[in-house]
Amino acid sequence: MKRLALFLVATTACTPFVSWGAEAAASPEAQEVTQKKADKATALTKKNKFVKASDDAEQVVVTGTRESHVKARQSISPVVVISSKTLERSGELTRTYPSITMSARGSNTNSLVSSIQMRGLGPNETLVLVDGKRRHSTANIVQKPGPQFASSGVDLNMLAGNMIDHIEVLEDGAAAMYGSDAIAGVVNIITKKKDHGLTLSGQGGANAYLGSGEQYQLDADGGFKLGKDGYVHLGAQFYQTQHAIAWGPDHALLGYWPAGADTKNYFVGVKPGSESWRGRKTDYLSTPKETRETFALNFGKPLAAGIELYGQATLGYRHAEMMAYKYPYVVPAAGISELRPITGDDELDYAAELGIKGENLFGFDWNLSTVYGGDNSRISIRDVVNLGELARTGYSPSKFWDYTQKNTQWTNNLDLRRGFKVWSMPVSLAFGGEHRLDSYQIISGNPESYLDGGPVEHAGIPPQSAGTWYRNIYSAYVDATFRPTRKLSIDVAGRYEYYTDTDNTENGKISARYDFTNRFALRGTIANGFRAPTLQESHFSRLNIFAGTGSVGGQLPVESAAARSLGAQGLKPERSVNASAGFTMEPVRGLHVEADVYQINLRDRIVQGGTVRGAQALDAIRSFGFDVSPSATNAAASSAYFLSNGASTRTQGVDIKADYLVHLHEYGNVALMAAFNLNRTRLHHNGISTIGKPLLNEQTIGYITTATPRSKIILNALWTIGKWDVNIRQSRYGETTNMMTYQDWTPASATCASGGALRYSNSCFGQFKNTPRWLTDLEIGYRITSRVHATIGVNNVFNVRPRRLPGNLVPAGGSMYDQFSNQVPFTGGYYFGRISASL
Repeated sequence: MKRLALFLVATTACTPFVSWGAEAAASPEAQEVTQKKADKATALTKKNKFVKASDDAEQVVVTGTRESHVKARQSISPVVVISSKTLERSGELTRTYPSITMSARGSNTNSLVSSIQMRGLGPNETLVLVDGKRRHSTANIVQKPGPQFASSGVDLNMLAGNMIDHIEVLEDGAAAMYGSDAIAGVVNIITKKKDHGLTLSGQGGANAYLGSGEQYQLDADGGFKLGKDGYVHLGAQFYQTQHAIAWGPDHALLGYWPAGADTKNYFVGVKPGSESWRGRKTDYLSTPKETRETFALNFGKPLAAGIELYGQATLGYRHAEMMAYKYPYVVPAAGISELRPITGDDELDYAAELGIKGENLFGFDWNLSTVYGGDNSRISIRDVVNLGELARTGYSPSKFWDYTQKNTQWTNNLDLRRGFKVWSMPVSLAFGGEHRLDSYQIISGNPESYLDGGPVEHAGIPPQSAGTWYRNIYSAYVDATFRPTRKLSIDVAGRYEYYTDTDNTENGKISARYDFTNRFALRGTIANGFRAPTLQESHFSRLNIFAGTGSVGGQLPVESAAARSLGAQGLKPERSVNASAGFTMEPVRGLHVEADVYQINLRDRIVQGGTVRGAQALDAIRSFGFDVSPSATNAAASSAYFLSNGASTRTQGVDIKADYLVHLHEYGNVALMAAFNLNRTRLHHNGISTIGKPLLNEQTIGYITTATPRSKIILNALWTIGKWDVNIRQSRYGETTNMMTYQDWTPASATCASGGALRYSNSCFGQFKNTPRWLTDLEIGYRITSRVHATIGVNNVFNVRPRRLPGNLVPAGGSMYDQFSNQVPFTGGYYFGRISASL
């Protein structure tokens, strides 16, 4: 009776939860209910041998532990394993794992970067490793306001996706183990290292409801022996996509407007020569056009008994074009009837690793490695003119090099570990050290890109903003795991980091797990952590010119005198206190359930702060050296801003996961998976600038507290029968809320309660809620031969889009959706086909 009650409670609790991957199957016990059933299941598996029957959670993991031979379900801290097959079926990590979100629509270069957000925090608060080694971040920094503002996370798109064997996600703060950034969690990408086989695949598709977004991808990877006992594994990926365009109404082109509308940004009916544009739709909302080639290599070669040389290299190149501003710009006096600016990014991403590891150095396993990697991004703009230069000289080029960013990271590690006993108690001890050299460089664009106000929409970076910055980081750690009894495991870790450009940090972590039975265990962690400010956050600056509005917006380096005149102070590290507790259980054979609650207190959080509007902002921008005189005719709408340690937040949530394999015998197998994340972030402190103003307003507070869905559910079922496999996934994205700027359809007579006009106010905002959305994904596969598999599928079958903004919150020529929401993308249904072969 008790067993039945447990079954009912567990299955009822799991019904609303979600799946973080459809590949996992049941534990070995669940596959051996009886010998007869096991034999029958084996026969079916042989018949359906293209279906992997192993359980991801039974895989040995290397993340969150310094011990060897620890499986995911045995780990002291919660670790989730996501296989390459699961990733292939989903296409995106965010579709397989509810705690991870990504931007629904980035701006400019941000729309290219696939960076990870965990538990509602930013990309900079999640540490990304590749085979256990810290991965360098992108050079591109998110320049526009929003939840990812000023982040420069690791760009997963610049890794060859077909070289991923699996991904391990540590759901715990782990700065004491891995150093800076490991506040929300750690994502460890494990690459393929086989010495045999060849895999080929190709995929093509489009956003069918949009009639655009055509894309295709070609993959190849394989391995061979290096001598008699070594290996080499190579992989390459080619990807190309066209713009996916969501056409929408444009206030500037309608030719009509409500009484009191601000028409200075309008074209039809306002500016001569623009009547031919009447009623045209805006293509402001679009994804980048991109061509990307990535390559990776792994090798390993034993040098002597117990000693191995190993290495890795990755290389990625991207050429992308962003249609960032999609309404015409008309200058009849200059013979210009249309400008359609295109922002370009030519990017090179690279990394090389060399290491040597061995056994029994005074009883220790040891590993010595060095990794050097970086990202170079060259930004340009074409099909545009510099109106200031045109007025002054009568000529303007149509293509401009804006600037180049370079970010590099050189990391050296020595790690040692060994196991021994203290009074018959097993102990695993690990310790080591790390040196890291970070560098960041900005190279100014050509003079035409920043003089005379620069080209329409994009001013280049001038020489005074350029420079090269370095820092050294030295760290040491110790990590010990104790097993006082057969059921109790305790892990204690400590780390010290010394920075040459900011404060030093000391961090600790203690985790414990108690296995009451082989089917039920409790676990918990308490730790403190930190994130050092990136060099981009400290030194990047930018000027944006908003065509037709007479306004400009400038980001000033927080260390500059110009920013300090507006109240800026030097950045210091973010610091956190993490606590989590949970359980893992198998209430009935084959049904696995995990649940963990967590709390992350984060102080001195680096956010957008100190936004200043008006003449004071323009004076600061000019004092830094930006030439804004031809463009800044509307001082009231112009602004300057900088970064600050402007917030303290508390994030609380729960993660729940469950999986179960149903054997239908002659009708195949169904792998059921569910996962659920409930997450809430609240602001606990809003900093005050040196000139007495709050650093965050209602809008920027919303970016860090309510722009990410409060909840996310993923439900997945994978049915395999004969040569067929069918995968269906239901995902629910919870509500997001943002405070939107009142735009051009807001009456000029409307006033803000705190003073001034309501239109374009930076103290009064309109609340907008993106209501919850369900997405349905379907994929059907067929095994043509024992080595060839074909698939057709649809992501977002019912073409679900975000909720539309009301007219008074939509800018002329701007987005009809809330582009700052981390909810569902605007691209709608995506139809695709894929074929793969294993040789």
